Amino acid sequence: MSIKKIEIKDLRKMNGKEGLILQGCGGDLHEWVDGINDMLAEKNILLDGTKFKSENCRAFENEGLTCLLFLFSEEMKLDMGKLAMWRLQTHETFGGTWLSDYVDNRLGGFISEETAEKKKPDCKLIGEDGNIFNLMGIASRTLRQNGMADEAVEMRNRIRESGSYDQALCIIGEYVNITGSNDTNEDMDEAMDMGGI
Repeated sequence: MSIKKIEIKDLRKMNGKEGLILQGCGGDLHEWVDGINDMLAEKNILLDGTKFKSENCRAFENEGLTCLLFLFSEEMKLDMGKLAMWRLQTHETFGGTWLSDYVDNRLGGFISEETAEKKKPDCKLIGEDGNIFNLMGIASRTLRQNGMADEAVEMRNRIRESGSYDQALCIIGEYVNITGSNDTNEDMDEAMDMGGI
């Protein structure tokens, strides 16, 4: 079974779930899962033959690193005290952290279902000056005008931490519906092809 790849925004919707995130997992992700299972079983952290299954693991990219999330499930038997100690002892090697800490400290916190489902306002960006700071300002103003000031701050912070123009555009698209004067998908495709937004 393959390891599901997810986006940062998916992590922010995992409120109420917990797991272990390891950072900088290069190479074959299945080998990582097998190796961590073996290591935790050897340390008597995984008990009674239980282990992390591939379907309970998620892979994502952030800050140039491939990360693996090992989700905890009810059927797993873990010695949480030993796991916490192992995580601290191996932090320099694996960058291990809890899902809840990672989302709170790196991603701005969890998004409630109500916030996630809140309607994105339309924002005319197609045809505007493609400078990312200009686009960010227009999108931010649109959010504030629609009573979403907190989202505007969150969006700006995420854009400033993004690693590329394309990633910054994707972040803007998470908060607003990018539109043009005619509001068609053809306009959007044309703009992207021309190196505008």
